[in-house]
Amino acid sequence: MAGRWLRPCPVQGLLCVPLLVETVSGARGLSTGAHVSPQFPALGVHQTPVEDGGGVVFGFTTRLPFGRACTCQSTAVLSGLCGFRRLYAVPGPRGCRDVCARNASDRCNFIRTNPDCRSEGGYLDYLEGIFCHFPPALLPLAVTLYVFWLFYLFLILAVTAEKFFCPNLSAISTTLKLSHNVAGVTFLAFGNGAPDIFSALVAFSDPRTAGLALGALFGAGVLVTTVVAGGIAILHPFTAASRPFLRDIIFYMVAVFLTFTMLFRGRVTLPWALGYLGLYVFYVLTVILCTWIYRRQRRRSLAYSVPVTPEVLSDSEEDGASSNTNSYDYGDEYRPLLYRETTAVILARALNPLDLRQWRSKSAYWRALKVFKLPVEFLLLLTVPVVDPDRDDRNWKRPLNCLHLVISPLVLVLTLQSGVYGVYEIGGLFPVWAVVVITGTALASVTFFATSNRRPPRLHWLFAFLGFLTSALWINAAATEVVNILRSLGVVFRLSNTVLGLTLLAWGNSIGDVFSDFTLARQGYPRMAFSACFGGIIFNILVGVGLGCLLQITRSHTEVKLEPDGLLAWVLAGALGLSLAFSLVAVPLQCFQLSKVYGFCLLLFYLNFLVVALLTEFGVIHLRSL
Repeated sequence: MAGRWLRPCPVQGLLCVPLLVETVSGARGLSTGAHVSPQFPALGVHQTPVEDGGGVVFGFTTRLPFGRACTCQSTAVLSGLCGFRRLYAVPGPRGCRDVCARNASDRCNFIRTNPDCRSEGGYLDYLEGIFCHFPPALLPLAVTLYVFWLFYLFLILAVTAEKFFCPNLSAISTTLKLSHNVAGVTFLAFGNGAPDIFSALVAFSDPRTAGLALGALFGAGVLVTTVVAGGIAILHPFTAASRPFLRDIIFYMVAVFLTFTMLFRGRVTLPWALGYLGLYVFYVLTVILCTWIYRRQRRRSLAYSVPVTPEVLSDSEEDGASSNTNSYDYGDEYRPLLYRETTAVILARALNPLDLRQWRSKSAYWRALKVFKLPVEFLLLLTVPVVDPDRDDRNWKRPLNCLHLVISPLVLVLTLQSGVYGVYEIGGLFPVWAVVVITGTALASVTFFATSNRRPPRLHWLFAFLGFLTSALWINAAATEVVNILRSLGVVFRLSNTVLGLTLLAWGNSIGDVFSDFTLARQGYPRMAFSACFGGIIFNILVGVGLGCLLQITRSHTEVKLEPDGLLAWVLAGALGLSLAFSLVAVPLQCFQLSKVYGFCLLLFYLNFLVVALLTEFGVIHLRSL
């Protein structure tokens, strides 16, 4: 059994004495110590642990004249040579990406025994699935299935946020009687950025995936401020609102500068995380102050019969953008006139996500996408209540809402921390989920017999809070699976978390913003769409980084360590800063009149950024010092 011998040490023609060790799989410690043979009394031999292969081997540094040294190591399964006794190497943790460099027969055991390959949350272990349950020859099939599942997870995130999370947030803001501006930069911004926020919270919960969060937040920022903003200018050239634009872009640049400094420091402390959240609170207060100034100026202009300037009108458009939410339409058909609907009919219609009349009038593409959405929408209709304050009945469905009182709390305990608390047994006998089911059933029974099908109860607005919590945990569960599957794909393709975040995760979470903003631009509201590009992303980066790090600090009682993926993280942060600086200079120089040339320049900037990022990831662009 020959070992792997390292090259000789070219110092004065001398050769290192190779160390021969024996590796014992699963050994917990050293069974014997190293004995230095007296054959080399003139040379100082020092024992040094080094990592090699799957375990920790022990090399010996031979001190040579003039202060030079040579380290020798080997992993041969031999003993008794050169006067050294046998050494047993302890298996040590290595980067999980080393699994593809191993033999196919050793990959499953490596995944199961390496702590770096374990997932902290989620319901599925994707690395074990791809390396333990798929033969090596079917690795491309496993990757293909994972990619399809990833796209479906993005679809779940989009449907949950658009049709369940945002309407309930809108109902909550209406119940609390918040102004459109305050609701737009708080509740509704949270609804629009829910996939980004929950993905960041999940990624920051594990130091190994923190780069995924930074890559996603920065990558989405570059995408929205270049591709989306540039596409809006190309589709519909317009005059931008000066003061809202300058306000948002300055706050955004401050947030990027803070994140750049955070990467340079390599750690996030409690004051730093609170500073992120404090900056967002200051941004909200600034928006409120700007709204008050706008309304005061408008009253003066109306009092003196002065025409309102386009700049002031742009603020009102921004108000409209903040209050523009899509309430989920359940597709109720006309109500029967000759007979009263029974409870069973109401339940069946409430759980039907498909409107046949709409199905007949839509295109084949819409129908194909609807087929994929049907299972998700049915599951969400069954588990998430939705309150619509614009309807007379507020979307009161008596049998379904009573069913929600049982199912929604059950979903809460089974999705919180991937179901850890749900299966916890009280006193070692009674599980928590059973207590929740019994309590929910009793509450649903009281509600069913105390209400009617026609009129919603007085406390029906509480269902909006229940729907908000349930949909938020659905989004969190889907975001956890997205982060885990992206990390697994990064292990398979040996890609860093940062490049996965700025590409797949950023594209998947931003696709809804792209379509909605382009639709607004085509309909003649380019200012509204352009303001959303810079206003909404501020919430994502400040709350995503601040809240994600704050939760991790409170959970572990230590600061959050950040290890940027080499030069790529700095390229990403620098690109976002440059895109904002370009817009800050170019837009005022054009007198806030955005043309197609400006839009094409932004698109070209994003293409160049993407090329540089990928070349940096694959080592074509690098710094010698790194």
